[in-house]
Amino acid sequence: MSPPQGDRDIHLDAVTAATASDDFQPSKKKRSNSDVAEYPRRRATIACQICRLRKTKCNGVRPKCQLCTDLDTECIYREPGIKLDAGDKLIIERLTRIEGLLQSSLASQAAHCSLPSTSPATSNDTNVGSEDTPVKTTSAAVIPGKTSVVGLASWANPPTSISTMPKVHTTPALHLLQWPLIRGLVAGPYDPHTLLQLEMAREPLRMRAPKELDLTNATTYIRNFFQRVNVWYACVNPYTWSQYYKTAMSLSFREGSESCLVLLVLALGCASHHGSISSVSPDNEAPGLPYFAAAWDLLPIVMMRNSVPAAQCIILTSAYLFYLVRPLEAWTLLSNASLKLQLLLGNPSRVPLQWKELSVRIYWNALLYESDLLAELDLPHSGIVHFEELVDLPGGFEEEDDEDDQEAEDAHGEIGLETEPVGHDELWYFLAEIALRRLLNRVSHMVYQKDSPLTLGTLGPIVSELDYQLSQWYESLPQPVQFPLSHTPVSNSVQTALRLRYFACRTIIYRPYMLAVFENEQTSSDPVVKECCRRCIEATIHQLENITSHREGHLPYLWQGALSMVSQTLLIMGATMSPTLSVLLPPADQVDLMISEVVAEVERYAHLAPSLKLSAEIIRDAEKRRQICLRSTGR
Repeated sequence: MSPPQGDRDIHLDAVTAATASDDFQPSKKKRSNSDVAEYPRRRATIACQICRLRKTKCNGVRPKCQLCTDLDTECIYREPGIKLDAGDKLIIERLTRIEGLLQSSLASQAAHCSLPSTSPATSNDTNVGSEDTPVKTTSAAVIPGKTSVVGLASWANPPTSISTMPKVHTTPALHLLQWPLIRGLVAGPYDPHTLLQLEMAREPLRMRAPKELDLTNATTYIRNFFQRVNVWYACVNPYTWSQYYKTAMSLSFREGSESCLVLLVLALGCASHHGSISSVSPDNEAPGLPYFAAAWDLLPIVMMRNSVPAAQCIILTSAYLFYLVRPLEAWTLLSNASLKLQLLLGNPSRVPLQWKELSVRIYWNALLYESDLLAELDLPHSGIVHFEELVDLPGGFEEEDDEDDQEAEDAHGEIGLETEPVGHDELWYFLAEIALRRLLNRVSHMVYQKDSPLTLGTLGPIVSELDYQLSQWYESLPQPVQFPLSHTPVSNSVQTALRLRYFACRTIIYRPYMLAVFENEQTSSDPVVKECCRRCIEATIHQLENITSHREGHLPYLWQGALSMVSQTLLIMGATMSPTLSVLLPPADQVDLMISEVVAEVERYAHLAPSLKLSAEIIRDAEKRRQICLRSTGR
């Protein structure tokens, strides 16, 4: 089910451009002394983006230069003062181009495939993608990107980008509880909104800032942050860190965004030092909580400022709340950061030049983690997605020359303010995650919109194209972060996190075919449907085969990873109840062992959040009923 050969040359993704060679490294720019003296004045850029990329002379005509007129392409003049490396330029050009081409290509494919099919198994009479619609229908094909979306916090002008998470969709784990076969394994009529209601009724986080901060292990926690935390968020500049720390020290960590930032870095560094919070006893204090409590006291004043550093502090506060498995509180703060960013990005002059790169990274953090939450909870959209086409992809932080060689000291010694940067500015994971998250949003937008059910006839080319894009994303990953697709163990946490996200994406791409078989076993007689089910099951097994690996990348993903485990396990449980799908599974004893390991792992998380407690109860009870059903049928 591959896309037409003629279309393949246009399907490039952000990571493809960013990683054209294994030698590419995110840019790290260092100014000379003369540059520092003239800062922030920079040489104005005259050439448009296309001419700069092609290294041709631009005549500077606006709104479209001569070359762009000849090429019939969009002409973009960058704001003076912003520098991009070659990788960044290539990313932006291709990412802009792919959105328009992909949307028009898929729309035309869907329209073409809306003609009645002669195959009974793939006719337009079979409806997939929404458990609330009847199995038989004569509705016309759905053209992606043209469907109105209805939901909470409606927009005056809903975005049409296919990389937008739809307002109402059936991606969340609890939607599977309404599927045939799976529905019979569940005792109660759980509503998909149940998880959100549980989190809304949750007791608020209570903490008290310490009278005196313990900075004994500050150096260790700072290094842990840049080695193990900043790789996920990439939103703290290691080259200017010493300046922030010195400012916070001079203020005794009692005021200012610098103090708040440093305290949050210490909190997250301490958290990463102790590993997954699932390994911490419920009777013990969460690692890093004293630093976080001190930062929390400063946050109200910081949140009143509409600045990039204020948004940075909010993003890191949300990061620690993700670590504590408090998704709704994290969303609340992310919404605040999103509104600040919309205000700042609404006019380029509102973002000072020295904060341009930081604002880009903060933007993508807010968009990524809002999308993750919207994939599982029915929450209002902040509207930050409106700026997706206007914001560049991350480039490189500028390495500042620190002319002040004085090192701050506390009662316990030096805190790592050497002239060398405290860490590296690594963007491999961040760029890869941006590209994959956009693809995940496309899947939800094109396959799982609740008010836009697809037929098997229209589903085929869309699924084929989405799977092709996922393959391109994987093949474009640079060697340091490219994971093996086989059962080979992965020791690198970044590779592990990307591997789990990859297989989760592949599962939901093909999951509608599983629903089609659950609703009507006869559809599996079509070889195409059966092969798509096999691919879905294969990806699901890969995601669940080493269940403890979900603790890797535990800071941002423990809650999302747990719900992903639950949905994949429910899918496997349903497959064991289907005569035609059960033959695609591993031997029964291996399946039973895998399910029992998932149940044990999710129960390990149950005390961390009421939504996870309910999820653990659901799959535990479903497994008991599944075993009873299988024994009663002699299977």
